[in-house]
Amino acid sequence: MNTLTVSVVTPDGPVLEDSFEMVSCKAESGELGIMPGHIPLVAPLAISAVRLKGSKSTEMIAVSGGFVEVRPDKVTILAQSAETPTDIDVERARKAKERAERRKNSKQDDVDLVRAELALKRALNRLDLLEKS
Repeated sequence: MNTLTVSVVTPDGPVLEDSFEMVSCKAESGELGIMPGHIPLVAPLAISAVRLKGSKSTEMIAVSGGFVEVRPDKVTILAQSAETPTDIDVERARKAKERAERRKNSKQDDVDLVRAELALKRALNRLDLLEKS
């Protein structure tokens, strides 16, 4: 079966480069399923998990926003952060979730609610990915 070369890159460097049969990711406009020969596009990514389907297994990566660039034979994900299940520190993710929930539910005027909501989404994304893997 045809494959796509998939690269996942963050400001800290490459996270993954391999061949896969299909990429599923969540853009801000909705879910994308990308297979070899897909039309070229660029889309902003939501905080979500990216599913990479190979011939024998499926890999998952938690991404925190960024962009996906699709070409017929290559998919490049430029993410603010990207973590595989083995990279995720469960205790750190739980603490980040609790901290974000406290900030979000705080009645203080100096709390940035948008920032707290994004931190909560990132923490929940990491924890959800660990549950699925």
